[in-house]
Amino acid sequence: QVQLVESGGGLVQAGGSLRLSCAASGSIFRDNNMAWYRQAPGNERELVARSTSSGSVSYADSVKGRFTISRDNAKNTVYLQMNNLKPEDTAAYYCNVQWRRWGQRFEYWGQGTQVTVSS
Repeated sequence: QVQLVESGGGLVQAGGSLRLSCAASGSIFRDNNMAWYRQAPGNERELVARSTSSGSVSYADSVKGRFTISRDNAKNTVYLQMNNLKPEDTAAYYCNVQWRRWGQRFEYWGQGTQVTVSS
């Protein structure tokens, strides 16, 4: 089984920074995508940033220039550095890992970590 454990959430003032971490354990295929999603109350879960094992990254328009996703493949860990945080960034942040193998799609989620940005 695959487990994802997130850490690093908390309460921060607008303009501040936080760094989220997500450590994956278990049988993880090395050619995978790791991503961060977020979900605010009353909203759908949305993709924040994605990183592929080959090094490609992508971001939601709302976080470009402020957030940076990175990963340590040797540790199966993905990070999200969040700078210049805004109140609208307040949400539960979820780590996601997925890959395709043997014609099947595998996808796993972390339990979520709360980020609250005060104005």
